[in-house]
Parts: sequence; C-alpha cells; structure tokens
Amino acid sequence: MENELFELAQQLGRLLASKGKKIATAESCTGGWIAQMITEVPGSSAWFDRGFVTYSNAAKMQMLDVKPETLEKYGAVSAQTATEMVTGALAHSDADCAIAVTGIAGPDGGTAKKPVGTVFIAWLNKNQGIKVVQQKLTGNRHQIRVQTVKIALEGMKL
Repeated sequence: MENELFELAQQLGRLLASKGKKIATAESCTGGWIAQMITEVPGSSAWFDRGFVTYSNAAKMQMLDVKPETLEKYGAVSAQTATEMVTGALAHSDADCAIAVTGIAGPDGGTAKKPVGTVFIAWLNKNQGIKVVQQKLTGNRHQIRVQTVKIALEGMKL
C-alpha cells in the first residue's frame, strides 16, 4: 500500500509541477501522513508548500482559524470543520490548493452518529472552490488512515 500511496503522490506532484502550482495539507486523523507521502517524492519542494497537523481542537482553531462555534455545533469530525480546515490551510500558506482531513480512526472515539471510520476530506483549489466528501471506512486504525490518505491524494483535482 505504501507504494500505491507513493505513486499517487508522484502523480499529484507531476500534475502540480506541470501547472506551476503548490499544495498545502491540513491533517487531523492522518497525523501528517499525506504530507509525509508528498515529501517522499524527490523534488516535492517545488510543489509542496507546507503541512499542518492539527490533531487537537485548539490547534485547529489556532493554526487554521476553525471557529469555536463550528467545533461546538458540528464537532471536529464534520464537513463544516473540514471546510474551515482546508480554507485555513490555503489562507495560511503560499499554496494554490489544499487538502484537509478529519475523522475517527479508532479504535475508540466513535459514536452512534459518527462511528469509527467516519472521515471528512476537503479539497480546495483557488480556481474550482471547495469539495467535501464524507467516507464511512472500515478496518483497523491503520487501515482507516491508509484509506484516508489514498482518497485524499486521489481526489485532488486541478
């Protein structure tokens, strides 16, 4: 799976480089894994600006301008929070596009409304606006995180 993630990061890098664009990431449940896969690609400094690992709500608010009201009303794992995370990543970087992820990788933390495996992924391209998807992933913590990284990398459209 690591090879597949690396290949996806390479493909994204080629696309970004061909368009002269840079990307930023904002990650919660993946803990920086998207940024790690991107920076595994030689030459990624030409198209990767920065990554934010905002695991706590305080970090989301301080680094990405996620509103306290959003976290209170919708929770950290929500489309609204993912939207504010991706918007904040773009606002606090020199990137042209961004990816944000927030979710419950488990084994704990799930609820009846948001079970383990609930993940929100947001993509923002200055030219195309924001796209947010909710995923209901299965597997153990590692498998959920791998699937999230894969979907996030595959979903970035320029």
